[in-house]
Amino acid sequence: MLAVTVAKRRGAFDLDVAFEAPTPGIVALFGRSGCGKTTVVEILAGLLAPDPGSVRLEDVVLVDTAAGYSLPAERRRIGYVFQDARLFPHLSVRGNLRYGQKRSPAAPHTIGFDEVTELLGLAPLLARRPYTLSGGERQRVALGRALLSQPRLLLLDEPLAALDASRRAEVLPYLEALRDKLSIPMVYVSHQFDEVLRLADYVVLMEAGRIVAAGGIHEMSLRPEFAAIVGPDAVGAVLEGVISDADAARGLARLNFGTSTLLVAAADARVGARARVQLFASDLILATQPAQGLSVRNSIAGVVRGIREDQKEAQLVTVDIGGASVLARVTRDALDSLGLHLGSPVWVLVKAVSLRSHVV
Repeated sequence: MLAVTVAKRRGAFDLDVAFEAPTPGIVALFGRSGCGKTTVVEILAGLLAPDPGSVRLEDVVLVDTAAGYSLPAERRRIGYVFQDARLFPHLSVRGNLRYGQKRSPAAPHTIGFDEVTELLGLAPLLARRPYTLSGGERQRVALGRALLSQPRLLLLDEPLAALDASRRAEVLPYLEALRDKLSIPMVYVSHQFDEVLRLADYVVLMEAGRIVAAGGIHEMSLRPEFAAIVGPDAVGAVLEGVISDADAARGLARLNFGTSTLLVAAADARVGARARVQLFASDLILATQPAQGLSVRNSIAGVVRGIREDQKEAQLVTVDIGGASVLARVTRDALDSLGLHLGSPVWVLVKAVSLRSHVV
């Protein structure tokens, strides 16, 4: 468990947050720029002292101002990856990685050099200098250096923010591999929800120095506070399930979650793998009877569990589809004409091509 209760005033900015997140896994600090995410991370790293506050990781107390205790930053065994890689230009990739190893000579070396180079695809780069690397390659080296310091916690402060879309797409699979193969708790700072969707297990939603909501990624994707930050176009439920069937020729797979099944667009899906999809509220259609003769590939029976205001002339309908919930955006006129209310049986219609699948 990562337990954080800290406050900090920096000029006109006032931070006051408290959350407990499960470990291991990736905890995402998510919110608009300037909401205080980096301030929290700097306190975790020991680079900034809270005014009052406490931070505990499992059974290790990092700081407790009430007891007058603060573990020095160099003894916290925390790896920190910044927006820019901050590699030593005079050292090769191998030299930068070895520097990470030297940072924690007393720590148990559970993460080996060969393991890191394999996980991050660094073997072909070992003899090169940082100036010859792409932005994505530099960030992978920075990740490797942080891992070789044998951290008990890895902090990633918008590590992909300085990369263009193609370089971000290059690095994300490596971050997924770290999450899946290493049992190191990670705190991931981002204001890009597509990164959070792919990586996070637990989401802490921040606004103006405060936490407005926190929880698992499915739960958070349904919250109105989340919708207010990501904007109407990105509102939609995040579901996670297991691939039960894959057709590489058609680029389709079946995703099982709860008692329901979705046909998803996922060309590289593996049977038995876990995957996440985001069903955008604007993509879903509700019907009061089973659909026939349509090109829509998914028709899932459900029950209306909630109706709330959304945009002008539209509302968000929460539908339970068998152990999980989705959001559908419908006009007030459609809501009235369909006679929808709490408890109404409905069918949720969604095209397979509208789904985003990420193997986890």
